Amino acid sequence: MSGKNPVVPIDTAKLMNVFDRDTHSLDEPRLSGWVLGVLGVLLALGAGWLIGNFGAIGGAITVVGPVAIIVLIGVLVEPKVGLFVFITLGFLLGFTRFIPTEAPLGLGLDGVLWMTFLSVLLNGKRMAWKRLNSPIFYLLLTWFFYTVLEYFNPEVPNHEAWFYKVRSFSLNWLLITIIVLVLPISRRDIRWFMGIWIFWSLMGALWAFKQQYIGLADAEAYWLFALGNAKTHVLWGQLRSFSFYSDASQFGGEMAGMTLICLILLMSAKTGLQRLFFFIMALVMFWGFAVSGTRSALFVILGGFPAYLVLRRNSAILLQGAAVAVPLMAILLFTHIGDSVYQIYRIRTALRPSEDASFMVRMENQATLRNYMKDLPFGAGLGTSGGMGARFSPNHGAAQIPPDSWYVELWIETGIVGMVLYVLMLVAIIGIGTLKVWQLKDPWLTTLLLAMLAEFIGICVMSYSNPTLGQFPTSTMLAINAVLFTTCHRWDIDPGVKGADLLEG
Repeated sequence: MSGKNPVVPIDTAKLMNVFDRDTHSLDEPRLSGWVLGVLGVLLALGAGWLIGNFGAIGGAITVVGPVAIIVLIGVLVEPKVGLFVFITLGFLLGFTRFIPTEAPLGLGLDGVLWMTFLSVLLNGKRMAWKRLNSPIFYLLLTWFFYTVLEYFNPEVPNHEAWFYKVRSFSLNWLLITIIVLVLPISRRDIRWFMGIWIFWSLMGALWAFKQQYIGLADAEAYWLFALGNAKTHVLWGQLRSFSFYSDASQFGGEMAGMTLICLILLMSAKTGLQRLFFFIMALVMFWGFAVSGTRSALFVILGGFPAYLVLRRNSAILLQGAAVAVPLMAILLFTHIGDSVYQIYRIRTALRPSEDASFMVRMENQATLRNYMKDLPFGAGLGTSGGMGARFSPNHGAAQIPPDSWYVELWIETGIVGMVLYVLMLVAIIGIGTLKVWQLKDPWLTTLLLAMLAEFIGICVMSYSNPTLGQFPTSTMLAINAVLFTTCHRWDIDPGVKGADLLEG
């Protein structure tokens, strides 16, 4: 043997174990446990303080706070999370009547939208900004610019009211449009979107049945009778169910819209299980519309279903739809079948407006408005009519006449110029969507987006007599739908191309 020390092979794994042991103090686990213990005590004390000082609200903050932090992180990391959270919270906003606070919780929902927009900016490298070069973006940007100019309308009595109203009139729609345009949305995301929509609509219908056939919760009874909403929601001793929506009109419009979509999907279903599912959903949603007692919501179906049949450009489907729709309309118009059921009787009265006292009052209000608005081509200013007018400028002339309609509200606040601009924008969106959907090759995508387009048309028709176009969650769903059907070429698949089924996700 030589005098040199022999080379001993090194056991790397054993060496790393020794290294790990040597470089971690034996006191660290104790220190970590001590820190966690202190944090636990502090959190417990904080929770106790919140509950002791704020009661149930403090308890809710204790439970919801950690979840909110996790959701916030998720939104900032992935904008799609923010979009789906925003959709869900839009449906749940009506549950705020169960929370005994006057805090502007609607602004909290706007906060989620702005956080989603911030997330889009933070993740800008993977956003498709070139898609902003789209007609719908320019249409919404033009309308938003007009509402910004309304800030300088000399008729505006309160600029704080402008801030609140511009959100529902234009700002939220513009933000949603930007987000949905640039996000890398997949066909699977569209399926998720439709699934969430059907799920929350089903939950809304079931909650309305609970109100109608089991009873109201204390908070709902308080909202009705203590806050004065019974005069519009309890008619002739019959409750107009409002579910967890803002009111019965909003709920009825949403149910009628989902009835229309489920009927269209039922007509195009490929399997027996799909047909059964959409048939049940259509029945549930239709009865949800019926118990809402919102007669004008019938025009979502009367406007949307014929539009779908025409847009389908298929004579066989047109004849099938007419074979179902014409007899039903004849029964409603020329018979009294089902009048013993209050909900059916109330739906029937929607087709006889000349016999409806409330409709005649609306006509009188609009006649008064024509005289008031003749010298106001740009309107009385945002936030001067309806609830905002009563809150911020109750003595203003525009606040004295109930708008009773989304378009009348636009007319009062933005003038004939603003109302015409808005209606032209809607017509342009429908026209662009029609042309885009007609160019699709994929049957599944065509059917789904035609259903969305038909529902969009139906809600636009209904909004002649209700402010549904500007209310959550309908306004959110319509804003997203408008982007989907006007840019639908993004997800088109030619079924004849080999391997196209791989893109179905």
